[in-house]
Amino acid sequence: MNQVSQKSTNKINLLGLTRQQMEDFFESLGEKRFRAHQIMKWVHFFGVDDFEAMTNIGKGLRGKLAEVAEIKGPAVELEHFSNDGTRKWVVDLGQGNKVETVFIPDGKRGTLCVSSQVGCALDCSFCSTGKQGFQRDLSVDEIIGQLWIAQRSFGAPENHGIRNITNIVMMGMGEPLLNFENVVTAMEIMKDDLGYGVAKKRLTLSTSGVVPKMYELYDRIDVALAVSLHAPNDELRDQLVPINKKYPLSALMAACRRYVDQFPDTRRVTMEYVLMDGVNDKYEHAEQLVALLQDVPSKINLIPFNPFPSSGYKRPNGMRIKAFQDRLIKAGFVTTIRTTRGDDIDAACGQLVGQVQDRTRRAAQWQAKIAEKAANSQKGKQIPVQQVSVHKQS
Repeated sequence: MNQVSQKSTNKINLLGLTRQQMEDFFESLGEKRFRAHQIMKWVHFFGVDDFEAMTNIGKGLRGKLAEVAEIKGPAVELEHFSNDGTRKWVVDLGQGNKVETVFIPDGKRGTLCVSSQVGCALDCSFCSTGKQGFQRDLSVDEIIGQLWIAQRSFGAPENHGIRNITNIVMMGMGEPLLNFENVVTAMEIMKDDLGYGVAKKRLTLSTSGVVPKMYELYDRIDVALAVSLHAPNDELRDQLVPINKKYPLSALMAACRRYVDQFPDTRRVTMEYVLMDGVNDKYEHAEQLVALLQDVPSKINLIPFNPFPSSGYKRPNGMRIKAFQDRLIKAGFVTTIRTTRGDDIDAACGQLVGQVQDRTRRAAQWQAKIAEKAANSQKGKQIPVQQVSVHKQS
């Protein structure tokens, strides 16, 4: 069952209700179902959070709603605007937990990257979010609230319906498929014409490969699929994306083929591949990737690694990235290189951290490793020169 927040006031937050749930809610109040449609438009299209501002709703109903319901997005703690037009919001979810949401402009397209968990239940080695540990799943209204906040920042859409946010990707903090019910419900609201009217091809769920939930997703909702791949073989992916130990590439590729086969239109899975210098960017890796995806209709999105402190990884140089792309294009794959945006406000891919009251101890373990590295590095600096000279790197 999906979660809809009922705050300390015990009022139901209308941000988290689907059309069906909203209709049921109004029927429970003794009202006609069409009232749900009016309210949804006020909430999601115009971004209104005050029932008194809803001019086509009678005074009596406005008063009744104020008693039992609310329209409340997460509190915005920080809002950053990048020089390239990227926007980042840090939203406070209470009890010391914060998540980040990012808007990325690209010509006429505006993509919102939405978080689904406080921290992440997974621990991909190259992702700063994973190093923060994990606290909890976001409720439906907390997920939708990020979109609501971002849309409101641009002002209400004009009557002809133009929106600044044209695309939504569930690629922020967290693994969406490990918060399955709430994420699916939120995406239903995103797709609904009375919600945000996002077309299925413009609404993307990204997963690291929670294979059983991938199959469940296909039977529940029709959206675009992206896979955080990052390695072309199991040995390397086990290191970079630990969930691969549970669901190896053979199972993941089978799930991707099922997605392509299930829907009648021409589908391709977007393969996300973060390039790290000397780790997964060699020619042999490109060859292995071609072989891995030969029977999986897909397009490949290469993402140059975005550094964060003590990550241990580096971004490859431009020539190396281009050579990797050229090999994939030569094999017939549509292959793009993601333009790094928002890195001046730590909003680039892999840089989202928020603030997590970690209950997994992963953040503490990560900090301990950093401290140990620093201590070892300091010891190394104290070794006399004549001792250093006898140690040669192979």
